[in-house]
Amino acid sequence: MLESYKTKLVLFDLDGTLIDTAPDFLISLNNVLAKHGKEKIGLAQIRPHISEGSSKMIKFFFQIDYEHKNFEMYKNEFLSEYKLNLIKNSKLFDGMDDVIEFLDNNSIMYGIVTNKFHEYAEPIVESFSELKNIKILICPNHVSVSKPDPEGIILACKKLNIKAAETIYLGDHLNDLKAGISAETKVIGCLYGYSLDQNIISTVGCPYVNSASEIISFID
Repeated sequence: MLESYKTKLVLFDLDGTLIDTAPDFLISLNNVLAKHGKEKIGLAQIRPHISEGSSKMIKFFFQIDYEHKNFEMYKNEFLSEYKLNLIKNSKLFDGMDDVIEFLDNNSIMYGIVTNKFHEYAEPIVESFSELKNIKILICPNHVSVSKPDPEGIILACKKLNIKAAETIYLGDHLNDLKAGISAETKVIGCLYGYSLDQNIISTVGCPYVNSASEIISFID
């Protein structure tokens, strides 16, 4: 049985933890790849790269370096496409609606600390009626250093007047786990997301879940 924590606040990473945004990333990237005569990719190919950010995705899928003459053009085209496709097919991960309902029913606050910029994150979050009670959204726009630095998590706790020890941070990337540990929150790795496996989890020694529905077992 999973260990339970006394919890007043649950903070989520966004992409790959709270919301499955991969389908909309895929549409956007494939539109740009096709425009430039490149072969389209599948969902399984893009998922491991989403948490790395747009620059690394362009570098990997166009097979170019950051100094390539067309790098910024490809990246800007991708971001423009993504703005058009933000909320077409993204969805809460299976079981996450039950987690949110549990938090609401037990008056436990929840929010998001993400490395996704506010102009992209806010419309996605606002498109989900299930997230109407979200208390805070912290993006790179709000901090001086993004994850793995703990500044965003610390800021969220401070704004909501909740101690780190009373907070759980959930993420699907090693940088999420490092940020939560540095912020001195409880940390849970989400193996159902994009970037974690048990080998990575073992390097930090934190609890993990294989599905979103298991998160409830950590909350009392």
